[in-house]
Amino acid sequence: MTQESAPPHPACTGVDVTITRVFALLGKRWTGLVVAVLAHGPGHFSELRRAIPGISERMLSDRLTELAEAGLVVREVEAGPPLRVRYRLTESGCALGPAMAELRSWAEQYLPPTPPGVC
Repeated sequence: MTQESAPPHPACTGVDVTITRVFALLGKRWTGLVVAVLAHGPGHFSELRRAIPGISERMLSDRLTELAEAGLVVREVEAGPPLRVRYRLTESGCALGPAMAELRSWAEQYLPPTPPGVC
């Protein structure tokens, strides 16, 4: 095949608007971990805080607020005493399950293993 008859190389294209929207939300630090923890079932704020090592209370609160605004998480206030707040995934939040499973499989196959002693 000569240079003249070779098929042209595909040009780089811009990022799809939809995937940009996805990563604007889920690409933020801690957001995917919050969704992954809630995929196992509803949890109270303190339980979520313990389940995600290294996240601050402020950051957890911010991420839960963002996920609630996006319609992925519901905040439910449980009557007290003591007053407690529980979070759970909505139907659209639960619909992320297959995508999260695919990401987990991809990571197991292609990312280097986590060093010992690291969560």
